Amino acid sequence: MEIALNEARLSGEDVPVGCVLVRDNELIAKGNNQKEKTQDPTDHAEIVAIRQACSMQKSWRLDGTTLYTTLEPCPICAETIMQARVSRLVFGAYDANSGAVGSKFNLFVAGRPYPIPQVTGGVMQEQCQSLLQTFFRQRRK
Repeated sequence: MEIALNEARLSGEDVPVGCVLVRDNELIAKGNNQKEKTQDPTDHAEIVAIRQACSMQKSWRLDGTTLYTTLEPCPICAETIMQARVSRLVFGAYDANSGAVGSKFNLFVAGRPYPIPQVTGGVMQEQCQSLLQTFFRQRRK
C-alpha cells in the first residue's frame, strides 16, 4: 500500500488515488488518476494499472494478482477488476460517495457470472484518507 500511496502523490491535478498490481510478491504494474491530464474519464488509477498489466502480460486475464488501491473502487473500476479476473483487492480509504465494494454500492455479490475477488478494506486507511482530505481542502481554497 505504501507504493500505491506514493503513486497517488503523483496524480498532479487529479484526485490523489494510486494503485499497484502484484503477482507472486512482484510489482507488475502501477497507476495513478490521470483524468485531468488525459481528459479521459476512464483514466482512473485502477484502470491505468490494469491496462499496463494486461499489456505487459499480453493477456486481459490477471488471475493470481492482488490489486492495491488507496481508495475503494468506484463502479467502473470494480467491474473492471472483476472482468480482468483480479484475485484479490486491497484498498485503503472507504468511499461513501461512490464506493462499489460495499460503501455505496456492492458489485461484488454472489451470483455474478465472474469470479469475485477476495476483498480487504481499510488498509492504511488514515494515510489514504488524509491524502484525499488534504487535496479537497486545498481545492476549496
